[in-house]
Amino acid sequence: MKREYPNQNHPLFNTSSSASPSSSVNLRPDLPGKSKMFDEFNEQDAGVDELLAVLGYKVKSSDMIDVAHKIEHLEGVIGNDDDLSQIVSDSVHYNPSDLSSWLESMITEINPIVQQPVVDTSFVNDLQAIPGNAIYPPTTTATKKQKTSVSGSVSSSSNNQNSIVIVDSQENGIRLVHTLMACAEAVQNNDLKLAETLVKQAGILAVSQAGAMRKVAAYFAEALARRIYRLNPKPEQNSPALQNLLESHFYETCPYLKFAHFTANQAILEAFAGKNKVHVIDFSMKQGMQWPALMQALALRSGGPPTFRLTGIGPRTFDHETDHLQEVGWKLAQVADTIHVKFEYRGFVAESLSDLEPSMLDLREDEVVAVNSVFELHQLLARSGCIEKVLSTVKEMKPEIFTVVEQEANHNGSVFLDRFTESLHYYSTLFDSLESSGSGGGAGHGGGVVVEGGGGIAPASDQDKVMSEVYLGKQICNVVACEGLDRVERHQTLTQWKNLFDSAGFESVHLGSNAYKQASMLLALFAGGDGYRVEEHEGCLMLGWHSRPLIATSAWKLR
Repeated sequence: MKREYPNQNHPLFNTSSSASPSSSVNLRPDLPGKSKMFDEFNEQDAGVDELLAVLGYKVKSSDMIDVAHKIEHLEGVIGNDDDLSQIVSDSVHYNPSDLSSWLESMITEINPIVQQPVVDTSFVNDLQAIPGNAIYPPTTTATKKQKTSVSGSVSSSSNNQNSIVIVDSQENGIRLVHTLMACAEAVQNNDLKLAETLVKQAGILAVSQAGAMRKVAAYFAEALARRIYRLNPKPEQNSPALQNLLESHFYETCPYLKFAHFTANQAILEAFAGKNKVHVIDFSMKQGMQWPALMQALALRSGGPPTFRLTGIGPRTFDHETDHLQEVGWKLAQVADTIHVKFEYRGFVAESLSDLEPSMLDLREDEVVAVNSVFELHQLLARSGCIEKVLSTVKEMKPEIFTVVEQEANHNGSVFLDRFTESLHYYSTLFDSLESSGSGGGAGHGGGVVVEGGGGIAPASDQDKVMSEVYLGKQICNVVACEGLDRVERHQTLTQWKNLFDSAGFESVHLGSNAYKQASMLLALFAGGDGYRVEEHEGCLMLGWHSRPLIATSAWKLR
């Protein structure tokens, strides 16, 4: 169905170096009602195991024990047969959508005369040694090690009394998820010998999968291995320069950072309405990708642009010959000069946001201040008192608005297994959305490039996708493998942030329906954008993939 995207020349969409003075910044397109990502579950999907559903497998939670027994029943009839390769080549391959019903039909069709197989129970015993519900329940039926399999089919050999079942990769997918969970439970119980066995098995099972499931499982298996063997990443692997590079590829691949920048800019633009001198203090300067669009919007403002001052804060880079923050400032100054915006910039090096004091930032009485933070505040939670110190500093700056973008997840719990489970859900969804971004095939068209005549944004290049996976993989490693001060990816939910900001003396600023509509149009430009959902929640905006919210933008002012 052809879609109409009205008013796409909004200044926050336009990333060219020049714009017509007659363009309007008060865009209010008419779009359908808001998406309700939390209400999208169909009645027929009620009770489906959520973790397996994210990975593409439709198995009801209530059927898990029955499915496990059926799988073991089918494995029990697989004999050691020299003609197995011939049987596989003659099989009819298909991929059942309902695993439980399919297994039932297989068992009904086979009805074999089963001989007692040669038992190798090492893997099963490892799984059953763990208490709890993270693994298959104990069973009296012994299983064999799984044979290499390709898809579901039934065949028989005249020279063998047993029927042969070639089981598809769906079984491996279920085993993979539960093996990862079992390994995490063993780690929590400090049973490192068992955890070592399970993490090796998880690596083997991951190879049999394809697409997002294989990639995310490999990163979680690696993170578990690093935790088991105490292999922390080297300092250069966590350098700010590398992080900035990976984040720039993530920006090009999918809309999450673009959504973050756009929604924060929209709130700042509205707060600056009618002001002649404005000052943005950016806690997350990095490549400065957020600010050209805001400067263009200010340039198109009726009555002319204000004087725009920007303070970009960032850590010191390992390359002491290059002043990264100053280089970003030079590039932004060129943009400002092109669009005739009076611009002043200062790069400020700070190892931690908690080191900042208002007196360091040259605050001026005749300026209106906005503070911006994208994916930064959660890192302060590793040190006691740091987030409270930063919020107190922000209050002393007396900003007109404080825009905050954070991951919508709870990865800061004290129980490792809960944190592991939540992060497996979260990053499985993120990797699934990356798969939809398509294969661009050319480095010349990133996620921010509008395709001429197409009205959309070109698919991400293969390089962008690979680097984006590395970007997310580093986060997985930190959430799973690290503890103490080394664990900085301490994501919290919007509800948790609301409680924190409320106790610090801030109140929420409603982002409004206009920002919602504009963000929805931005997503419509993306290849594979049908899976993305924008949700307005208590005045904040969330971006998610299908039914799962992944990031949240909120705005705050002093109470």
